Amino acid sequence: MAESPSYKERKVITIGVVSELTGLSERQIRYYEERKLVFPERSQKGNRKYSFADVELLIDIANKREEGVQTFEIRQDMIREEKKKEKRMRKQLLRGEINARFGIQKER
Repeated sequence: MAESPSYKERKVITIGVVSELTGLSERQIRYYEERKLVFPERSQKGNRKYSFADVELLIDIANKREEGVQTFEIRQDMIREEKKKEKRMRKQLLRGEINARFGIQKER
C-alpha cells in the first residue's frame, strides 16, 4: 500500500490561488516551471496543481530573485541539495543494511 503524501505535498492548489498567496504573476510562476524550478501536476483538464511545499518554494525563489540570483544559479543550488539528500539517504540505507546484517541494535 502506497503511503499518501502529507498535506504539504499534495498537489491541490490552482495557479490563481498560488499567485495570490505568493504575490507572483501567473506568468512568473509558469516561467519558473519552464526553468525547471517548480514541478506542478496537471489535472485531467490540463490545469496546473501545486502543493503548499511548492508555494513555499516559489516564495523562496522570488526572494532569491529579488536579491539578484539568476534562475540558473537557483536551479544549480537545487540540484546540489538534491544530490546531498540522495547521498544522505544512501548512507542511511547502507547503515541500516549493515546493522541488520550484523544484528547491531541502535542504542536508545
